[in-house]
Amino acid sequence: MYDIKNDPFENYIKEDPFKEYIKEGSPSQKELGNAWSAAIGLQDVDGLRPSEYLYDTAKKNIDGEITVDEAADLINTYYEKKDERTEIESRTEEADKVSARIAQILSTDAFTFSPVQYISIHKELFKGIYSHAGKIRDYNITKKEWVLDGDTVSYGHALDLKETLKKLHSL
Repeated sequence: MYDIKNDPFENYIKEDPFKEYIKEGSPSQKELGNAWSAAIGLQDVDGLRPSEYLYDTAKKNIDGEITVDEAADLINTYYEKKDERTEIESRTEEADKVSARIAQILSTDAFTFSPVQYISIHKELFKGIYSHAGKIRDYNITKKEWVLDGDTVSYGHALDLKETLKKLHSL
């Protein structure tokens, strides 16, 4: 099991490496900086730490050297070349791939909150990482979150998910 206390990447990034882009960059740099910051922050909530390679690739995207899709392709290619991974490296791979996918999603204007969109985003974020990507869970889950000082997050009951999504779609 993953133990954040033994994580060599703990305290790896003390502040947002994209802060200058967000404060002083062009409008497109601000938008991309925000997308990458949000993507990485969402991984941080689960205790996942991206690699230095992801940060370098994200900066190339923000600087306009590559597109966000090219950044995601570079991340995928980077991990295709690696044969074996430790548990921490596997979690870093997940953080990198999912961060790149979130940045792609946040960089598009084509978002609507609907059950189909929700399931599609889940599938896109976790394809090739989890076999249940894009599927509505049929079991209950709980997670102790370090950001909540170890308190458990209350997730909806599995039996209610489909009905909840239907109701949200009809609003």
